[in-house]
Amino acid sequence: MRICIYGAGAIGGYLGVQLSLAGEDVSLVARGPHLEAMKSNGLRLRIGEEERVARPICTDDPSTLGPQDYVLVTLKAHSVPSVVDAMQPLLGPQTAVVTASNGVPWWYFYGLEGEWENHRLETVDPGGAQWDGIGPERAIGCVVYPATVVEEPGVIRHEYGNRFTLGEPTDDRTDRVTRLSEALQKADLKAPIKTIRDEIWLKLWGNLAFNPISALTGETLDVVATEPGTRGVARAMMEEAKEIAEALGARFRVSIERRIDGAAGVGAHRTSMLQDLDLGRPMEIDALVAAVQELGRLVGVETPTIDTVLALVQQRARVAGLY
Repeated sequence: MRICIYGAGAIGGYLGVQLSLAGEDVSLVARGPHLEAMKSNGLRLRIGEEERVARPICTDDPSTLGPQDYVLVTLKAHSVPSVVDAMQPLLGPQTAVVTASNGVPWWYFYGLEGEWENHRLETVDPGGAQWDGIGPERAIGCVVYPATVVEEPGVIRHEYGNRFTLGEPTDDRTDRVTRLSEALQKADLKAPIKTIRDEIWLKLWGNLAFNPISALTGETLDVVATEPGTRGVARAMMEEAKEIAEALGARFRVSIERRIDGAAGVGAHRTSMLQDLDLGRPMEIDALVAAVQELGRLVGVETPTIDTVLALVQQRARVAGLY
């Protein structure tokens, strides 16, 4: 299979090494010093004391790659609309586009029966750039659980986890999602096929609450999830999100308290939003928080705690020039 990973940073690089070493025809789209290092020295993945090296095709010009079987988009959600035009040469008649970004995906209402079927979300897809330029029929959902970092240009450090949960927006078990799952499993990754919206909400539950609270307080995940005040704010946000999700037909297999306790058990982890603030990178606010507010408005669920935290973290990001 021809697999292009669009955005070969920490997660994309991890996937790139594993899939390449498993024998897949992999190409990576990246830029800057990271791209140059991969071209010169290969892409290096460090897992514990082991280092794995792969040498897939690496480029900043997707037009040189041709149509793919799968395009795995591992960019932050807010970066994707700006690359839709550049992505076009990768898209053949049967190409699937795997959305491996955190938060509410732009295709959320595709194939979701009911009054909001094919509704478009402005917060995550302004002007419908992805809906029109990629097409929801191409989308495969992917919930990313591993933690990885770019240790230096061309070098990825794996911290924990290897699960990439997959699912069709229609919840059908298609050949294309089955083949992708098998390829990921061959690459020593877990790739269960699930009811994807339930899985998206389960991870989003935590990202919605813990990311902005940590960015506002500067605290790590273990503190946010155990200090009574911030734990209470997180719980209130998750209760509002649960009402929204269930109004849209999603179901949760764990309780709010168990989800918070699970986050606390991760330890002194700096959330991705806090890391972005620390490093001066654009903060991933819209897909994680603003989109949930938009969904609440759509289904008529009030979100006072989400509204408050969203306003605060948006202001924090604007002051830092990161929104």
